[in-house]
Amino acid sequence: MTARVPRVSAATIARFQSLGALMLMVVAMSILSDKFFTPDNGWNILRQISVNLCLSIGMTLVVLTAGIDLSVGAILALAGAVAAGLLKNGLPIGQFDILLEFTAFGAVLAGVSVGALLGMFNGIAITRFQLPPFVATLGMFSIARGLTMLWTGGFPVTGLGTSFGSIGTGTVLGVPMPVWISAALVAIFVIVTRKTRFGRYVYAVGGNERAALLSGIRVDNIKLKVYTLAGALAGVAGLIITARLDSAQPNAGLGYELDSIAAVVIGGTSLSGGRGSVLGTVLGCLIIGVLNNGLFLLNVSPFWQQVVKGFVIIAAVAVDRMSARRT
Repeated sequence: MTARVPRVSAATIARFQSLGALMLMVVAMSILSDKFFTPDNGWNILRQISVNLCLSIGMTLVVLTAGIDLSVGAILALAGAVAAGLLKNGLPIGQFDILLEFTAFGAVLAGVSVGALLGMFNGIAITRFQLPPFVATLGMFSIARGLTMLWTGGFPVTGLGTSFGSIGTGTVLGVPMPVWISAALVAIFVIVTRKTRFGRYVYAVGGNERAALLSGIRVDNIKLKVYTLAGALAGVAGLIITARLDSAQPNAGLGYELDSIAAVVIGGTSLSGGRGSVLGTVLGCLIIGVLNNGLFLLNVSPFWQQVVKGFVIIAAVAVDRMSARRT
């Protein structure tokens, strides 16, 4: 009589592949650099990935619906610039000779709102006008970059005060605020994707859009909400990086789309939609963060870091495709 060996799902294999890759990288970097495996560097990595994690949670929702968002880095820049500009200079209404001044909380709300509105615009372009997500979000990338330059005049907005700066540099119970913010968002969206009707509908739309439509799911409504959330989360990321630098840089977020997509794919979310998880994306962000941090400690050229990152993305997509063929 032979023992029955339980079958392991492709999703479980993908999840442990990411975890195994992370552990292997941690061990390798610890051997290669004595500065890597230290508490200070650990907090540094978590602080560094907090911005990418905010972006990547939104990107995960988008990719789960079989979409893509190339505008998150540009939305990050505009949201941060708007928040900084309103906090520093207020909003003049020339017609009535009025200057609206903003508190730090008001500036935060404005930044997140800008991100949500731009994300909603993406969703409307994709659902109402039937534009491919690649085209719609590429257009938004250009729009948001241009608006950022117009808003800032091409110059950084600095001197934002300690109240706003605490978002990026403050600590609570010894834990940096960006880590608290990103951890809270992870917890919220793990619950949203696993325990709510909206989360089930997101997976259904990405798994088979036509079947979801025939079953009564308002597919366009789900996509609109997903892109709006992705924009809002990009706004949160923009606030964190602006507060951390005490400066809104007009060119902030350049290339962040690459890191975000890389983290989502490395974390096991399928580019075909319908398969993946927020926790997998957390692993992907950690892998990207450890890779960037370790290569920096090893004094590897930033140009080679881009090359390595590109190969990692290709490998992750190749593994995803092979897993999909097996299932």
